[in-house]
Amino acid sequence: MEKRYMERLVGKYCKIVTKEPGEDRASVVTGILEDVDYEDGFILVNSEQGLGCLRINTIIAIKPGHKRKINGEHKKSLKDDEKGMVGIGTLIVFIAMVLVAAVAASVLIQTSQTLQQRAYKVGSETISEVSSGIRLDDTIGYTNENRTLVEYMALVISPRAGSGYIDLENMFVTIQHDNFTVLEFNKNLVAAKVSADGVFHTLNSSKLNSSVYGIIAIHDSDNSISTTYGMNVGDSAIILVNLSATINGIAPRNSVIGSVMPELGVEATYDITAPVVFLNRIIDLY
Repeated sequence: MEKRYMERLVGKYCKIVTKEPGEDRASVVTGILEDVDYEDGFILVNSEQGLGCLRINTIIAIKPGHKRKINGEHKKSLKDDEKGMVGIGTLIVFIAMVLVAAVAASVLIQTSQTLQQRAYKVGSETISEVSSGIRLDDTIGYTNENRTLVEYMALVISPRAGSGYIDLENMFVTIQHDNFTVLEFNKNLVAAKVSADGVFHTLNSSKLNSSVYGIIAIHDSDNSISTTYGMNVGDSAIILVNLSATINGIAPRNSVIGSVMPELGVEATYDITAPVVFLNRIIDLY
C-alpha cells in the first residue's frame, strides 16, 4: 500500500482485506484505522475485538465503509479520553443546574419571609390604628364670675374599646375658633384625683396657659396616669384647658371645634356651642 493513500484513511471506519502468506483465503477486518507505522510495518486498528495491529505487507485492500449499527442505530466508538471529557462536561452542567436551583430557591425563600414580615407588621399596625384611640365622654365649661364668658373647658376622655396603651406625653389637643391652636401636655399639670374644691380648682391655674393643657385622673386603678402618664383600658381622665388664655374665652352662642389626638389610633373630635344664657358657672357644652 502506498503511504500517501494510507494516511488519508487514518481515523476512518474501514474494511481491511488481509491475506497471510501461505493461506488460500483472505480475511476481512472492520474497524477504525487509528494509526500507521511505516517504520515497523504495522497499522493500528480499533475493531469490535479491541485494539489490534495488522502487518502492512499482508493487506490486500482497504475500503472505507459505513459505521456499524446496533438495533438500527449507529454506534460510535469513543476513546477513553473522549469518554472522560464527555463525563466531566455532563458533571459540570449538572453542578451548574444544582447551583442555579439552590440560588433561585434561596431568593424565593428570602423574598417570601420578607413579604411575610412586612404583611404581619402592616396588619398589626392597621389593627392598632383602627382599634386604639380616644373616646370623648363629656364636655363641660366654667364661666367667669359675671357669667358672661366661658373661661375653662373640661373634656372627659377614656380609651376606646379594645384600645392599647395611650401615651399622654405624645397626645395633643387642638382648638379652632378665630385661629387654630395646638396644646401640648404638661407633666407639672397632673393630678391623681379631683380636689374637694372641684375640677376647675384642682390644678394650678397660673401654669395653665395658652400652650399647654392639664390632666386630672378620674379613674386610675394602677396610677398609670399620674406615674407613667399613660391611660389603660378602664381608665378615665379630664383634660383641662384655659380658654381665656387660648381663645379669649367663649361668649354666649359662639362655637368652638377641635380634637384630642393620640399618638396612635382614632382621634376624638368635639363641636361645641355655648348656651344663650349662662345660668350657672358650670355649664354643659354641646
